[in-house]
Amino acid sequence: MNSKELRTKFLDYFKERGHSIIPSSSLIPEDNTVLFTTAGMQQFSLYLADKKDVLKDYGNRHLCSCQKCFRTGDIEEVGDDTHHTFFEMLGNWSVGQNENGYFKEGSIEFALDFLVNKLGLDKEKIHVTVFEGNEIVSKDEEAIAIWQKNGVPLERIHEFSAKDNFWGPVSNEGPCGPCSEIHYDRGESYGCKDCGPNCDYCKRFVEIWNLVFMEYYKNKDGVYEKLKQTNIDTGIGFERLLSILNGKNSSYETDLFEDLIKKIEEYSSSKYSENKVAYRIIADHLRSSSFLISEGIVPSNSDKGYILRRLIRRIIRYARIIDLDLNKVNELIKVIMDLYKEIYRELDSDKIIEVFNSEKTKFEKSLIGGLKEFDKLKEINAHDAFFIYQTFGFPIEMIKEEAEKKGLKIDEEGFNEEFKKHQEISRAGAEKRFGGVGIDAGEGEAKLHTTAHLMHQALREILGDHVKQMGSNIDTERLRFDFSHDKKMTEEELQKVENLVNERIEKGFVVNKEIKSLKEALSCGALAFFKEKYPESVNVYTVMGNNGEVYSKEICAGPHITSSSELGKFKIIKESSSGANIRRIKAVLIY
Repeated sequence: MNSKELRTKFLDYFKERGHSIIPSSSLIPEDNTVLFTTAGMQQFSLYLADKKDVLKDYGNRHLCSCQKCFRTGDIEEVGDDTHHTFFEMLGNWSVGQNENGYFKEGSIEFALDFLVNKLGLDKEKIHVTVFEGNEIVSKDEEAIAIWQKNGVPLERIHEFSAKDNFWGPVSNEGPCGPCSEIHYDRGESYGCKDCGPNCDYCKRFVEIWNLVFMEYYKNKDGVYEKLKQTNIDTGIGFERLLSILNGKNSSYETDLFEDLIKKIEEYSSSKYSENKVAYRIIADHLRSSSFLISEGIVPSNSDKGYILRRLIRRIIRYARIIDLDLNKVNELIKVIMDLYKEIYRELDSDKIIEVFNSEKTKFEKSLIGGLKEFDKLKEINAHDAFFIYQTFGFPIEMIKEEAEKKGLKIDEEGFNEEFKKHQEISRAGAEKRFGGVGIDAGEGEAKLHTTAHLMHQALREILGDHVKQMGSNIDTERLRFDFSHDKKMTEEELQKVENLVNERIEKGFVVNKEIKSLKEALSCGALAFFKEKYPESVNVYTVMGNNGEVYSKEICAGPHITSSSELGKFKIIKESSSGANIRRIKAVLIY
């Protein structure tokens, strides 16, 4: 059975049983407390919590879907038989109850019927898990009785704690409840002789379907309240089920990846059998990057853009290992498009290729600078490793690889601590004050602060050294910059400034930050135009070319990015007067 057939069988099965087929929602959820859509139920969470009317919006309490999902926690695990970043989830729901509704009994009957009678799986190999209970919620005796009633003997029913058998919520608060997971026994050849689901030592039992009996709501105070309505929320790991149906160890050996892996082999000097991990990482990350880019996400140093950047740079890193010609990426993307374009019409091959190649070019420039930095090091501590990661965008695997070439070892624990500290600083920020050490700001604001420095220097080069910053206002969308100049700029001058800034962006200039006393900052040549307002300790941002030549050095409250290559195309929107002998420019970055 191929992937298209399995999707169709599932949706048709539930449609025939009174369910409405709901299209997949975006990978970018409406709930801004989570980064990506990680489960099929997320688009239905307000209905499951009885905060929206499912009958009004869908005309049915019974729903089913094939949902696009993305989980960041599995990035480092990709390469084995089972893990993916992007994946699909099949699910069915009964939202609230009426005379035709179903809860535990109905969901269990549907699941067994579909797996055994429609897909042909051996019922004797089906094991299930149930919630063993705790001090808050009692043991799920009802589910145990229903499984037995439907032909699953007690010896194939296993009790587990809330860690495995109490689901949700997906964010800080929301609907949740005990669950039953269906596991399939692949036999002794896959692991232990005598074990069961959730074995710590083997992969003999594979979880294929989770049935969540949604009875509770976890509120913002962490208290579990009984829901006014009960719901059924189920999810099948699409890739895992497809593997089992085809008797394969991994979904990388199904039609989801077979053609892509063959195409990678065409442009690589090694075979899949010689380095399965590298091939699987490249294939998985190409697929997931394609979906993220088609959602409008672009590589950056924070949030969703950071995940995309990390995926693309891992592709480049592993492509080096198998000598894959990434100039042929358009041929690889074509394979992905052929598989998914009829199902997910939002996939845009031109956009995918454009964004991938742009990030590839930027990373290749960063590689040159990063490798030069490595050459300077006689030893490499956690701080050095994190500096290379942050400044040049090297994945930790590549840092380890380059260190090993020099006979050096990376303190990974120390690196992770540095990364954790960086995340905490980014989240918490600092008090926003003029000339201070840091500002709590988004990625967009940081990019535009750096852009303002590039523009300021370009104005001084085009108009003269009399140009001085007179004020600015920067948010996440645009920058407004006031400067001293006694006349309106000509169209030619504006174009020259625009061209000069874009040239510096394309060259991938490095942005370094130092904290100095005001006296030290001024003595080292940093530009400062509001001396009476600066505190004793200030940030000095230096923009440098790859050859070490200083382009710009200014005192600034920040925040900033670490390389101009992260910026989009600079565009001046408007130039106008802001007072006597003061001009104002409004500008944006276009991606």
